[in-house]
Amino acid sequence: MQTLVGWHIEMEFREEGAKTAAVALVRLPDGTELRSQGYTSKHPNDPDLPRVGEELAAARALNDLAGQLLAKARGELQEETHIPNYPLM
Repeated sequence: MQTLVGWHIEMEFREEGAKTAAVALVRLPDGTELRSQGYTSKHPNDPDLPRVGEELAAARALNDLAGQLLAKARGELQEETHIPNYPLM
């Protein structure tokens, strides 16, 4: 049996001067909402490339989101099996 499941991740950016912030949100099928944030700042000597700041901030937000998903999965596994586990990333 094959099952197709999809998740949509929302990503928003805020830029203030040389600083860029990203906020990621994912809604899971069980109703859980996970949010994360990532930040970056442009060095004065860097070229003006806002897209690069968004990419860096997004990568940091998604990295944090990945950690939250691992922690959630770990907790669910331990709750079900009663055996400590340590999912690797």
